[in-house]
Amino acid sequence: MKTYSKTILTNGLIILLGILTVPGFAGPKGDSIVDVAIQLNSDGPFAGQFDTLIAAVLAANPIVLETLDGNGKFTVFAPTDDAFAEIGLDPNSVAELDQAFLTDVLLYHVSHGNRKAKVIQRQKRIRVLKGGFVYSEGWVLIDNLGREVDLIVFDVKAANGVIHAINRVLLPKAP
Repeated sequence: MKTYSKTILTNGLIILLGILTVPGFAGPKGDSIVDVAIQLNSDGPFAGQFDTLIAAVLAANPIVLETLDGNGKFTVFAPTDDAFAEIGLDPNSVAELDQAFLTDVLLYHVSHGNRKAKVIQRQKRIRVLKGGFVYSEGWVLIDNLGREVDLIVFDVKAANGVIHAINRVLLPKAP
């Protein structure tokens, strides 16, 4: 009887460990893009510079947070608080925006793949999750409104991609 119980327990643990390691059930190994963004915002030279971005991700459709915290490889162009302030947004006011519009804006800052700055510099256009493209001219990105956006910090690694800080919010369309 003891051997039978031990076998069931052992097999149960093996099955449980197998389920937890299946890609659909587990997040990225290491710190996700969300984890790294929170760390950057918490201490060091960029402490407090991504409060609005974090508030926006939390106010948007949950799919944004799930994407940035999940599996896959993504490149994120992360606007600073000053970038959001330029268009009149702060951590409190992003929650007042239409959730669908906010979600579109955030997904316009994310592309599939792990694009380091040198790759971005060579590309003419980058397909984004929102649909459509962000255009690239060297270290400058251009949104759908023709506005130029500078990469100001690049190649911040996360387990599921890379983050590049930018000095303006990329807009897929006029607010």
